[in-house]
Amino acid sequence: MKKKLLLHSCCGPCSTTAITRLAQEYEVAVYYYNPNIYPQEEFIKRQETQKEFLQKYNPEILLIEGEWENDLYESCIDGLRECKEGGSRCEKCFVLRLEKTANLARKLNYDLFATTLTVSPHKNAKLINQIGENISKSTGVEYLPSDFKKQDGYLQSIKLSKEYSLYRQNYCGCKYSIWWEEE
Repeated sequence: MKKKLLLHSCCGPCSTTAITRLAQEYEVAVYYYNPNIYPQEEFIKRQETQKEFLQKYNPEILLIEGEWENDLYESCIDGLRECKEGGSRCEKCFVLRLEKTANLARKLNYDLFATTLTVSPHKNAKLINQIGENISKSTGVEYLPSDFKKQDGYLQSIKLSKEYSLYRQNYCGCKYSIWWEEE
């Protein structure tokens, strides 16, 4: 019997590589939780893209849709809005999303949790995995470390996004990353 894994997903395109790899070994459920996404219309567009991918790839994979808690995100990063992309603001955002995922995994009796965040070449997989391991210790839910960008994972996500005709965004998600991308 496969272990049950709750996969935090930042978006449909990033989830493609992770899901196709993990589904071979685990019973995967996807948790779309991204209070950082701005504006709300973008959050919804990414959420719909996540649904679209799962429906096309494997409609039996459960999707759990988190709420758009942008006020919670804003309070979480208070004092860090001016940080460069990849800095302390992003670290707080990773903690927020992975804690929520781990707590939901514990509540729903999943064996472990993971995240799609490591597929991006703009994300620090070592930092994300360290955060996941720390949260694992505090919640008692096993964390599956990953670096989905390895073995051409990011390129594979681009290929799969095209194959499944998925919307691909051009910024990380928060309004501060929009500003950073425009610089």
